[in-house]
Amino acid sequence: MALSEVYWDHQIPLPKLAPVQAKATVALVALLCFINSYDGEFVFDDSEAIVNNKDLKPTTPLNNIWSNDFWGSNLSSNSSHKSYRPLTVLTFRLNYLLAGGLHPVGFHVLNIILHAVISALMIDVFAILIGGLAYDEKGVKLNNAPKTSLLAALFFAAHPVHTESVAGIVGRADLLCALFFQLSFLTYCKAFNRGSERNDRFSVHWVVVSLLLCAAAMLCKEQGITVLGVNAVFDVLLICNVNVYELSQRLLLRKNPLHVSEMLRTGLLMRLTLMGLGGLSMLYARWRIMGTGPPAFTEVDNPASFAENMFLRIVNYNYYYSLNAWLLLCPWWLCFDWSMGCVPLIKSVSDWRMLWLLMMWCILIGLISQALCSQDSQKRRTLTLGLVLLVVPFLPASNIFFRVGFVIAERVLYLSSAGYCLLLAYSLGHCCCRWTRFRKLLCVSVVALLCVCVARCALRSHQWRAEQTLFTSALSVCPLNAKVHYNVGKNLADRGNSTAAIGYYREAVRLHPTYVHAMNNLGNILKERNELIEAEKLLSKAVSIQPDFAAAWMNLGIVQNSLQKFEEAEQSYWNAIRFRKKYPDCYYNLGRLYADQNRHVDALNAWRNATMLKPDHSLAWNNMVILLDNTGNLGQAELIGREALKLLPNDHTIMFSLANVLGKLQKYKESEGFFLHALRINPNAASCHGNLAVLYHRWGKLELAKKHYELSLKLDPEAPGTRDNYNMLRRKLDQLKQSAP
Repeated sequence: MALSEVYWDHQIPLPKLAPVQAKATVALVALLCFINSYDGEFVFDDSEAIVNNKDLKPTTPLNNIWSNDFWGSNLSSNSSHKSYRPLTVLTFRLNYLLAGGLHPVGFHVLNIILHAVISALMIDVFAILIGGLAYDEKGVKLNNAPKTSLLAALFFAAHPVHTESVAGIVGRADLLCALFFQLSFLTYCKAFNRGSERNDRFSVHWVVVSLLLCAAAMLCKEQGITVLGVNAVFDVLLICNVNVYELSQRLLLRKNPLHVSEMLRTGLLMRLTLMGLGGLSMLYARWRIMGTGPPAFTEVDNPASFAENMFLRIVNYNYYYSLNAWLLLCPWWLCFDWSMGCVPLIKSVSDWRMLWLLMMWCILIGLISQALCSQDSQKRRTLTLGLVLLVVPFLPASNIFFRVGFVIAERVLYLSSAGYCLLLAYSLGHCCCRWTRFRKLLCVSVVALLCVCVARCALRSHQWRAEQTLFTSALSVCPLNAKVHYNVGKNLADRGNSTAAIGYYREAVRLHPTYVHAMNNLGNILKERNELIEAEKLLSKAVSIQPDFAAAWMNLGIVQNSLQKFEEAEQSYWNAIRFRKKYPDCYYNLGRLYADQNRHVDALNAWRNATMLKPDHSLAWNNMVILLDNTGNLGQAELIGREALKLLPNDHTIMFSLANVLGKLQKYKESEGFFLHALRINPNAASCHGNLAVLYHRWGKLELAKKHYELSLKLDPEAPGTRDNYNMLRRKLDQLKQSAP
């Protein structure tokens, strides 16, 4: 174990702070970077993982969290991404309970606090990795690199690539994983006897606790298991003080081979065995939980993994690595999504982008050679551990062990960026040692770099506050990304600007001609604008590309129904139901088709199916009441209306329809009650005032009828039949006045 101070540390252009002051400073910088995202909305993936995730609701059994994936789908489902993160979902559920619902502020605040805590703890992690594990006479852990560890932690706190993990609520998985990763590492360090120079003494208890914390990290995000690799390398380099270069020479040249007895004496073999068994147990449990099969990703998710030959796959994977490295070096071009043409594939060795691969490997090989061959043991150890912390947490996202479902994802760099920050802090310290004449310039450069990072974080976290700014910001970064155009269009459509949305949807389809979701949404807008022919073509193309796209089948049925292609529409609806068994909206639209064809029994059956699948389907209930009313089945209409109001006691449309039925049954008092209740909920409903006036007219309460006729005409002067009824009432009132004595 290293006990001496790091020789370059005193050259770092930062004040030497007490441990508490240093952690408070780093936490404050972390808060400053991302505090403006505290009142942001639920954006992008938050809608699926939080807003639409039933596992967050108190009514859902808590056990569901342990059998469902991160998005609330059952792990055994073919559509599941197999992302098993129950501890993360548990914190979402806790946020939901504490806030009393889906209020994003609490979710965002916890993310920001977690990042501040992780950044502060990074000082301890960096101090051990750079300066070694040393204690004073009282058993207090020493920081042999206080300035370097502080600088590295400041870089980590203010790195803009963290914005997705902090400002995007779904990034909670990365934050919790990083926290347990740190705790697992720091706990592993506690396994070694304080104040002892003997490296053969360690606590099995703390090693086991470290394994449990690793399991917790893995239950937050799969990447957590990589802490075992970091712990193992730390043990070899710092606890056992092994010179990797000398060891490799001894193994390769077979000179003075390392004896097993030596490994047994240091306890290394036992610790590595414990970690190996623990890691294998976690992987086996994870394999069993996910259903013993990997998730199914498409070419759209990760086009490089579908490249035509192994060489092109390897080249493109390496290009992705170089882009990830560039995001760490220059995190200016950031995007919420890097798929769908954002990163075109390299298809030839003559592609100029091959230079990025060569440059990356030249730098990496240079760092590795310095880490292995340098005569300076502190430099060798720092570079090696920095590279390990950079590379090992990234391995699950590297496509080496299994195919991943993305091209580039900024969130997966959250832990790897710690290794980059360590290497950056070391480089600055090394420069300060060599270029003492330029120390002031380096000091200014460090401060300027930190200020730029803080400003970039603040700007980027502001963009993550709302979907409109988030999606729009991506247009300049990934103009070839069809999903970016799709999301911009969807956001515009949701805000009522369908005209502008059409342009973005068309561009998404142009960039990605098989983008069925863009076709479906564009077809929907065209349907609403009564451009039915083009809408039918788009939706037909969407279902031909993806035959199991239930929503597109239903929307195609709606368009065909509007075009009076009734047989084709019925077939489309049944196709939608075939691919999505529980589809209440489709049953509702099928009922409307049958009603248009005067197939009343079929319509009632379809609407009844809709209400069975979705008991609060107001439109289906209301249509049943209206159809039964129109066909003279008043008794059945009354029963259906009362049944609906038990489930939807404040639905004014059902109250209105039931009131009409009761009026025809001459249950005037009860009918009046429902009309008045409906008007209390929706006082500006002209039709409700008009029909209540008709009720009073029949009932003989003529003054009240006059009052509500006038209110109805005031709200809607063109209301059909109301003015005729009002004029009829006025003539009757005039006759009564004339005949009065």
